[in-house]
Amino acid sequence: MTSPILVEHDGPVLRITWNRPERLNAFTTEMLDLTAETVESAGKDSGIRVVVLTGAGRAFSAGADLGGELPGTGTIDAANRLTLALRQVPQPVLAAVNGPAVGVGCSLALAADIIVARESAYFLLAFARVGLMPDGGATALVPAAVGRARAARMAMLADRVPAPRAEEWGLITRAVPDDAFDAEAARLTSELAQGPTAAFAQTKRALNAAVLGHLENALAIEREGQAQLFTTADFAEGVAAFRDKRHPDFSGK
Repeated sequence: MTSPILVEHDGPVLRITWNRPERLNAFTTEMLDLTAETVESAGKDSGIRVVVLTGAGRAFSAGADLGGELPGTGTIDAANRLTLALRQVPQPVLAAVNGPAVGVGCSLALAADIIVARESAYFLLAFARVGLMPDGGATALVPAAVGRARAARMAMLADRVPAPRAEEWGLITRAVPDDAFDAEAARLTSELAQGPTAAFAQTKRALNAAVLGHLENALAIEREGQAQLFTTADFAEGVAAFRDKRHPDFSGK
């Protein structure tokens, strides 16, 4: 059986590749937990100086997998565990966004320290389309980067944000032409791996305190809200519409 994540050690670089390209790297609970466990272990390994996240195939991640077993609070817990791991490991985390970053896939991309994306990639908080609220820390991560109005636009209107606009807004670090993406991701990885590791760790700690001190509270609120929304008729309708490839007819219940 093919592993849902690929883990490569290249000297001081730990590269994690989500490996369900046939499902656009949509997440299962197991996949999120495996990734979190890998990141947490990396945080204890002084030989690792940078962690890289990317996706196999043409997507970074399509978010939670709505085509199989529906996500529940266990999925939320696994996503929250991974978001906290990405923020708490001392090493810088680079998200190499090779394609669409949707739903919790968007949340996890934004939990990285440095985010480089193909110009053809986009960022989308698609939760409202299936009757849910953002999770994975998006309610803290997005407004910290782009402000409340743009965060509400992404969360409530499910506006797709192309990578060049995401860079302009300050949502990501850099959008690069598709044909230059691999080289730029490699350059940034090398720069981080050769940089002042201890200084990066203290910088990350200070930035967490300055702009993400409320992240754990946001994760708890998201979990509580999402648990309630999982029981609604709108969520059932949203999933049915997603599977039928039609527009949902929400009742507000």
